[in-house]
Amino acid sequence: MEGVTAGNTSLSKVDGVAGKLYYCGIPIEPLAEQATFEECCYLLWHGELPNERKLENFKKELAEHRSLPPQIWEVLAPLAGRQPLMDLVRTGVSALSAWDTDTQITLSDKEEHRRANLRMSRRMLAGMGTLVAGCFRLSRGKQPVEPRDDLSHAANFLYMVFNKEQGEYEERIFDAALTLHADHGFNASTFSGRVTSATESDVYAAVTAAVGTLAGRLHGGANTAVMRMLEEIGDVDHCEAFVGKILDDPKGRIMGFGHRVYKVEDPRATVLRRMAKELTDRTGNSRWFEMSRKIEDTVKAKKGLVPNVDFYSASVYGSLGLDPELYTPIFAVSRVSGWLAHVMEQHGDNRLIRPKANYVGRDLDRAFTPLAER
Repeated sequence: MEGVTAGNTSLSKVDGVAGKLYYCGIPIEPLAEQATFEECCYLLWHGELPNERKLENFKKELAEHRSLPPQIWEVLAPLAGRQPLMDLVRTGVSALSAWDTDTQITLSDKEEHRRANLRMSRRMLAGMGTLVAGCFRLSRGKQPVEPRDDLSHAANFLYMVFNKEQGEYEERIFDAALTLHADHGFNASTFSGRVTSATESDVYAAVTAAVGTLAGRLHGGANTAVMRMLEEIGDVDHCEAFVGKILDDPKGRIMGFGHRVYKVEDPRATVLRRMAKELTDRTGNSRWFEMSRKIEDTVKAKKGLVPNVDFYSASVYGSLGLDPELYTPIFAVSRVSGWLAHVMEQHGDNRLIRPKANYVGRDLDRAFTPLAER
């Protein structure tokens, strides 16, 4: 389906030629730099930015739903360490549906179903950070940290991962990263979620499908691969030789460069590069950023390729001290806001998504041979 228009959306617009991304018509740059992730989520769900009263109510609703049923950890604890982290998160999302009675409300009553979708979406958005942080800690042999209701969505996630509050600047950088990843048109995981929801499956089924799709190496795993590459290179002085050796191979590829949609630089990478520089200046932890800049310059010179959002999200997350195994699950903490918006949009005017296939098999009307004659 490359290049095929599969449906309509009012949520985000990706202009690959101009290198622009819009949420509900608003450019991504001011949203990431001046708004909060909660404002971004409200925008995607309601089409307008909230005023102060609506924002405070929305933040309060999310804070009230951050805690997960304690039984969910009993389900996941025996699996921790036996599954990759994203698979554990996927299992957790599916299991959470057992504690949500709104899954039983059908599309037959459209208004009640709309309200139920909003309620489930609030629980899912609020709980995804708790789920990801808890799964990560379980996979490291630690107990999940109970969320707090006095922190922002970004600050609370960092608190649950590290079991201590991080600085205001670290919170702001991470908050912006969440906004930059919130939605991106009909990408693979979003489309997977929409296909699932179009069958009239519930929010949890759609998000489970989306998480499973995001887990694939060609979709959500690129930023982890970038960080592993930085770790392997080890020092800025080794970057040029390392990149050159890979690119001398006709099949060699540096993760974090190029994009299926953008023909120029990914606007999210532009914002993250600037934020990574600011973070470096404030923390003095310049290693990952300096290496990233050297790799970027080398790839541009040799191949003319520009970075995408995965490339600089790796150095930002690395400078924040986040484990590389968390990078793709963090993608889900952010992108779930967009997935949920797409589920609600799909259910608002639903039609089963059923594309055609181009048959390329054996000749038609082949003769059938009975079993005894084969």
